[in-house]
Amino acid sequence: MNINLKGKIAVVTGGTGVLGSNISKSLIENGVKVAILDIAPEATEKKVKELSHFGEATGILCNVLKKENLESAREQILNKWGRIDILVNAAGGNLPGATLTEEQTVFDMKIEDFNNVTNLNMNGTVYPCLIFGKAMAEQREGSIINIASMAIYSAITRVPGYSVAKSGVEIFTKWLAMEMALKFSEKIRVNALAPGFFIGNQNRAVLINPDGTYTERSKKVLARTPMKRFGDITELNGIVHFLCSEHASFITGTIIPVDGGFSSFSGV
Repeated sequence: MNINLKGKIAVVTGGTGVLGSNISKSLIENGVKVAILDIAPEATEKKVKELSHFGEATGILCNVLKKENLESAREQILNKWGRIDILVNAAGGNLPGATLTEEQTVFDMKIEDFNNVTNLNMNGTVYPCLIFGKAMAEQREGSIINIASMAIYSAITRVPGYSVAKSGVEIFTKWLAMEMALKFSEKIRVNALAPGFFIGNQNRAVLINPDGTYTERSKKVLARTPMKRFGDITELNGIVHFLCSEHASFITGTIIPVDGGFSSFSGV
């Protein structure tokens, strides 16, 4: 199957993070022009410079929780490239205060931390969908890819706020897929990935001990993963390319696990 994405225009929120930068790089290498949206000026400039070696990229400073930021970014992209074909909502992740320690219970969690993590992960996905999705509605074509989580399938200890937010992303993905197809165009598709366990900057401390060995949490994860390993972040790229292409023309409203079998395995 030959997936041709050359010439398409993509927006990637959280574009300097591990997930967002990996997806951005893979899209650029396949001929996509990518607008990298992030809140950090220096990181954005550095990432655009790095990725520009592989193709065309532009960086836009943007807070995904501010409607005016998103609208400004949309207009900049439309003025520069004329359309928006792809939106990948990679902004998000867990926050330190919202991750309970092994000794804490849910009653130790600060409501402020809960609000921050749910706002970032849920509204940080909903708002870009609304702003950039409007451009897709007007051109009657486009592909939106949100990021869900293994936490939507079963309760994962220590991350209540993140779990609630990603469950919201799941149902909003399905809802928006319905809305776009019924009221605007069958060629606007909305799907989500549910990544399994990948070791990155945000979760390294809970998965890897200072001496490089696996933590008890890692051992529990691997015991529930039939492939018996953590994923490599690049293993998300293939499904992203597929969902952005015409090969996925009849796929919308789906949540696709990329997890080594974690979500389907009972552990017995």
